[in-house]
Amino acid sequence: MIYPGRYKRDQELACNDPSNKKPTCTAKCDKRCPNQCIVLCPGCKTFCMCDFYPGVSCGDPRFTGGDGNNFYFHGKKDRDFCIVSDKNLHINAHFIGKRNPTMRRDFTWIQALGIRFADHRLYMGARKTAKWNNNIDRLQLTFDDTPIEIPTEMGAAWQSTAISGLTITRTATTNSVRVQLKGVFDIMAIVVPITAEDSRIHNYGVTEDDSLAHFDLGFKFHDLTNNVHGVLGQTYRTDYVNKLDVSSKMPIMGGAPKYVVSDIFATDCAVARFTGISMVTTRAY
Repeated sequence: MIYPGRYKRDQELACNDPSNKKPTCTAKCDKRCPNQCIVLCPGCKTFCMCDFYPGVSCGDPRFTGGDGNNFYFHGKKDRDFCIVSDKNLHINAHFIGKRNPTMRRDFTWIQALGIRFADHRLYMGARKTAKWNNNIDRLQLTFDDTPIEIPTEMGAAWQSTAISGLTITRTATTNSVRVQLKGVFDIMAIVVPITAEDSRIHNYGVTEDDSLAHFDLGFKFHDLTNNVHGVLGQTYRTDYVNKLDVSSKMPIMGGAPKYVVSDIFATDCAVARFTGISMVTTRAY
């Protein structure tokens, strides 16, 4: 991950490919995402975070489904919704928002994730922040109710002593991590605010006491079944039929009551598939 917007000069990243003798290439962010982008080495391929791969959720949540189509799911502020539910994996999202009196709905953003697998619970959230400063880390992480502390250094990592293959790695010194469970999921998470300029353009109504810090997210799944459900999960099924108007400027997925859960770790949504079957190896102590 590189962040040219933080510096007076454009930041570049050099990629080496030890498998051949080609000269080192350098990568720069595309004009569409001048402030941050993902670089894949070798090859120096760059992607805007919100275009990285199917499974992305950004902004007022705009998802890219497993079928490659974009859609919006607005949910409701201060409520939790099932994003993915499968027999051995369940992911809920907590929505924050602002009410626009001229609209029938809330502006909403994803503030936290509650991830369940086997009998474990992983929480990742963006702390409420009044005045945003990207040099201050606003990530909150817990595993089975125990806080996770990771040094604020690029590449610093935490590895579970209970679950083989569960790691969290910083992709920037603050506010950006990659969460991986080997063979199950790979999640990119970046805490971002609603800027004054965003608020002015979209009429979000951001005030000085809350920058509405939230996540931009990228999901990659390795072992979903064809019975998976949830706002995003259903789009990975081979029999999924997209009934949204994909030519619309804002195709919206409705049916929010089907996805409501009672709390961030609950599996009581109407489309729940989670059984808690273990699909990871617990380490021996």
